[in-house]
Amino acid sequence: MHSELVVVDYGMGNLRSVEKKLLRLGINAQISGDLEVIRRAKKLILPGVGHFATGVKNLNERGLWDVLDKKVCEEKTPILGICLGMQLMAKFSEEGNTKGFGWFDAEVKQFKVSDTLRFKVPHMGWNEAVPLNSHPYTQGLSGNESYYFVHAYHLVCNNTEDILGKTVYDYEFVSMMGRDNIIGVQFHPEKSHSAGDRLFLNFIK
Repeated sequence: MHSELVVVDYGMGNLRSVEKKLLRLGINAQISGDLEVIRRAKKLILPGVGHFATGVKNLNERGLWDVLDKKVCEEKTPILGICLGMQLMAKFSEEGNTKGFGWFDAEVKQFKVSDTLRFKVPHMGWNEAVPLNSHPYTQGLSGNESYYFVHAYHLVCNNTEDILGKTVYDYEFVSMMGRDNIIGVQFHPEKSHSAGDRLFLNFIK
């Protein structure tokens, strides 16, 4: 059975939580690492939890890297990157000193907080992501919503037009990105209750 929305399985994702959230929203989705299934997909979700370099390695070893790059860059297939999935969209990460897809002009940097007693790393728990630039993905958000984060690295974006939202944890960092068919969020919308629901539904629309 083929679904138009495919959650990409590359051995790093929070796959079942994403699937359960989509099912609760009445959204038909398929988890798959099958190249043909992904080639036929009309929309993609790239989740991820774990080490950047391991994610890159898994995508390459499974033949997914080039397929995803073609889908996103040539076919303009809509894609949502979650947590590590968004970080992989950057040019480079300090985590493993590894190149990413380069879909965004951005780098992934480790948190360097000023007070390690007040601000634990990884950044874990609930925090706001305040929308900045107007975009269909952030439609209906007030800026007061809280989302669930768990990450030790964050994006530094060189193109401010790509930044959809920012979060403050000791200092300000990019937590939502978007350009054309590509969306990325640092937090986990599948764990973020009604605010996460809104973001999934906006992506589907």
